[in-house]
Amino acid sequence: QVQLVESGGGLVQAGGSLRLSCAASGRISSINAMAWYRQAPGKERELVAHIKHGGSTNYADSVKGRFSISRDNAKNTVYLQMNSLKPEDTALYYCNVDANVWSGIYYFSNAYWGQGTQVTVSS
Repeated sequence: QVQLVESGGGLVQAGGSLRLSCAASGRISSINAMAWYRQAPGKERELVAHIKHGGSTNYADSVKGRFSISRDNAKNTVYLQMNSLKPEDTALYYCNVDANVWSGIYYFSNAYWGQGTQVTVSS
């Protein structure tokens, strides 16, 4: 019912920048919150940044001042601008979308995950 396509990951040197994108498509009526999570090998998945429909944001302490989340409601797309990257930012990054979806009969709300995009920061 909802598909998420992520892009923008890659290999970058410490201090560099990357911009992740996640586009949602399908029977979407509206999107409430959008977020980026990450999971490093051997670690639990953690919230990186979160943005509500109205634009209010919050960030993990480890990325404050370096990462910026934004969204384009007309395109159902969320972005993560990552600056001053550090080796400890290396992880698989997932987008998460909380959407209101039309089933064809009724509306319902659900959260969806992207497939993940790898970010590797070399020292």
